[in-house]
Amino acid sequence: MTATLSPTARTRVIRSHERAESERSALYDVLDSGMVAHLGVVIDAAPRVLPTVFAYDPDGPDLDGTLYFHGSVASRSLVDAPDQTVCLTITLVDGLVLARSGFHHSVNYRSAVVLGNPRPVDEPAERDRALDLIIDHLVPGRAETLRPPTRKDLAATTVLAVSLHEASVKARAGGANDEAFDVEAGDTWAGIVPLTVVPGAPITNPDCPPELEVPQHVRALVRKRD
Repeated sequence: MTATLSPTARTRVIRSHERAESERSALYDVLDSGMVAHLGVVIDAAPRVLPTVFAYDPDGPDLDGTLYFHGSVASRSLVDAPDQTVCLTITLVDGLVLARSGFHHSVNYRSAVVLGNPRPVDEPAERDRALDLIIDHLVPGRAETLRPPTRKDLAATTVLAVSLHEASVKARAGGANDEAFDVEAGDTWAGIVPLTVVPGAPITNPDCPPELEVPQHVRALVRKRD
């Protein structure tokens, strides 16, 4: 596994190339922090971009690691995906950049793009691990508390894997890049409004027994907001 990103012609950052990240650790940062990937796939000669939860394994069986995603066996996006190159993007919005002109308003962000031909994950051990990884990516420690999937569950679920080899990461940080004459005018506020996603207090399902407490792994997730 390479420590640096090796973008191909399809993933090389052209515009604002100074914002491109070269270390693979930057890709892991985006994947660790993101909860939803957007899958771009062509269906009936038309592009579709659909959200999906995901997980990754940097030591997975594919070149430079594996990105896993899943959905219904009836989903056209997953049925058609293995026959083509797909694009998965994960974007984190870290702040609103408010400038002294509309032209220079921007967003601080971290974004990853992964291209590849998905492969179906049919081998039972890898499929089970992929499904656990997806659950634990959303709520660490959750998978081991759940019952194993039934045959019916597995028959209704498609799991796909994409290599992390062909990937790029782009990020913006910092304040507004205003024109000197706008700064000198001194009559308009400029700055950053940071944005974060924080978990709220858990809401217990009404059909849970009243004595059933919120589990430790859920409490741990909520404590991250403090």
